[in-house]
Amino acid sequence: MDDILKGKWKQMRGQAREWWGDITDDEWDEIGGKKDSLVGKLQEKYGWNKKEAETEVDNRILEYRKKHEAA
Repeated sequence: MDDILKGKWKQMRGQAREWWGDITDDEWDEIGGKKDSLVGKLQEKYGWNKKEAETEVDNRILEYRKKHEAA
């Protein structure tokens, strides 16, 4: 999943903003497509534990892939 996020970051960033609206533009710049950074930011913003945040990211990446690879 790390490679998918990093490789598709520019395309996914807009969608990710919709999913996780509490993350600021500056924070998105800091995350820069790194899954571990995104997971940490989700933990901070939403109070999720690491497993919850990782599951959320993985599920959203799968959702994105299904939607965009089918098109």
